[in-house]
Amino acid sequence: MSNTVPTGYAPLNSESLPAYLVNKLPDQLKLGGNPEDWKVSEVGDGNLNLVFIVEGTDKTIVVKQALPYVRAAGESWQLSLTRAYFEYNVLDVEARFAGHGLVPEVYFYDKNMAIFAMEFLHPHIILRKELIAGNKFAGLAEDVGLFLAKTLFNTSDIGMNAEDKKALVSMFAANHELCKITEDLIFTEPYFDAERNNWTSPQLDEDVKRVWQDQEMIQVAMKYKFKFMTEAQALLHGDLHSGSIMVTETDTKVIDPEFGFMGPMAFDIGNYIGNLMMAYYSRPGWESDEIKCRDYQEYLLEQVTTTWQVFVSHFRQLWDEKEEGEAYPVELYQNGLGSEALAQAQKAFFATLLEDSLVNAGLEMNRRIIGFAGVADFKDIEDVELRASCERKAMKLARELIVNAAQYRNIADIGKLANTYL
Repeated sequence: MSNTVPTGYAPLNSESLPAYLVNKLPDQLKLGGNPEDWKVSEVGDGNLNLVFIVEGTDKTIVVKQALPYVRAAGESWQLSLTRAYFEYNVLDVEARFAGHGLVPEVYFYDKNMAIFAMEFLHPHIILRKELIAGNKFAGLAEDVGLFLAKTLFNTSDIGMNAEDKKALVSMFAANHELCKITEDLIFTEPYFDAERNNWTSPQLDEDVKRVWQDQEMIQVAMKYKFKFMTEAQALLHGDLHSGSIMVTETDTKVIDPEFGFMGPMAFDIGNYIGNLMMAYYSRPGWESDEIKCRDYQEYLLEQVTTTWQVFVSHFRQLWDEKEEGEAYPVELYQNGLGSEALAQAQKAFFATLLEDSLVNAGLEMNRRIIGFAGVADFKDIEDVELRASCERKAMKLARELIVNAAQYRNIADIGKLANTYL
């Protein structure tokens, strides 16, 4: 993939987008009304891209266009347009295995303009906003656990034939720019005085300095950076946090996978757990009633536990019923060693995956508190002293998860651990 801007590329805006769409929308996709009458709103509030909502008389769609730089940083941070290609293809693969019940439908992709159109999700709201508001969703953990199980199993060597798996590795290996961003922002920069770091100062100055001097924690971070760079286990969403999930009371959709690549399964799982734990520690900044605050924190811990349990249950079921996949081959286990040997192999697999997921959760928490691109859970707490207090407690859990993850063999242990730092 080239970093050069294709001939004819130009960033679109609310005025120019309708004329562009007239010649690009599939024939079967009718928005209704005349293009000049469509209502177009630019709603992108993320770090990377332009995002438009285009509303006709009959149908509404979302159009997403990559910019040749990081939107949150400006033109000084150049970035290839190819991320639109990767996001489109990740959505395609995710939909193939998880279905459009969990992933939005994509209507078209235009390589030269680094743009694609997709399903407008309504009345869905970004999960992070709902967590800050203290809202609960009965099926959230089941949906996210199922999404993780289906996408990670079916794109791994356990569930996918070797030829197709290697083709995915080849396709997404070119997403090196966004991988480099992850490698820097999550695994490296929080652990030294990097220019892009952005923590609550001066309140956390001493806490951050202790992180930079924590050789034990930094050594683990470097170990997991290496794993991130070298373990092509499955196709990852690559940025699975509460800002990349949209929800209603009955529906969950996973969005924004432009960071997708073939990497370690624990990265996606850990990122999501880490974001739930940040919501947990930020809760006193959003709810002053102590009883209501504790109730919602317990709900968040239940989300962590149930998401992992659902993931394991569905992943194991897919594994038990698989017909292909060179890892743990059917010929050797189902038809040879038998179910007990398979169960032993699965137990060891999930034990390692849990440990790795907890480490990644801690790394994600440190990144969001110390590094670039913090989360609204903490950053939007207006009382700076209260914000710092919440973040400091989260940093304590983060260190414990990074350094001592192997001690926690059951996901339910994390709830008990989290409570010790309140």
